[in-house]
Amino acid sequence: MTDRDAVPLDPAAMRKQYRAEGLTETDLAATPVAQFARWFEQAATEAHLFEPNAMIVSTASAEGRPGSRTVLLKHFDEQGFVFYTNYGSRKAADLAENPYVSLLFPWHPMARQVIVTGIARRTGRDETAAYFRTRPHGSQLGAWASAQSTVVPSRAALDASYAELAARYPEGEQVPVPPHWGGFRVAPQTVEFWQGRENRLHDRLRYVAEADGSWRVERLSP
Repeated sequence: MTDRDAVPLDPAAMRKQYRAEGLTETDLAATPVAQFARWFEQAATEAHLFEPNAMIVSTASAEGRPGSRTVLLKHFDEQGFVFYTNYGSRKAADLAENPYVSLLFPWHPMARQVIVTGIARRTGRDETAAYFRTRPHGSQLGAWASAQSTVVPSRAALDASYAELAARYPEGEQVPVPPHWGGFRVAPQTVEFWQGRENRLHDRLRYVAEADGSWRVERLSP
């Protein structure tokens, strides 16, 4: 049988029964960030997930055209969730027009998801510079070499740009922080914790920000 004759896989027939323990309101921490910290630690140190800080960042332009991409979370605290990018990228252009954003952490091996919605604002330059200095030398050069989301004529052109920068700033020499590169902090308005359960009767508990700074927890139908 050739590949052309093979029967295609049917995604509708792919099913997995989730048998994880449930999530109840009494299990939750006082704030969504504290609850996220619990699950994040379990994902990293107990489940040993590959890049548990990988999240899908979804934005929309002023015209409502959506865009999604995987980005690495670099910091989180009670003020929000931080990632870094080229400010000339599509995601940054979207956020300049429409600051509302969604973050999705898809921890499939644990039958868990965390979904954050909120408003993204740029981090300060001091915070950006402090993080930039922690990046590997090659990643610092890459932030200069790539005009993210723009059309590049070829891979060779990209490699040539990187090689030129590597010659200008050899290993051990400080690379300046690009003015077109920096962070976004997403201040959460809602944070949903999704735990897979049997028979598709999943647990979905969502924190909702109140005007006085407190959080309301509500349970959603699966």
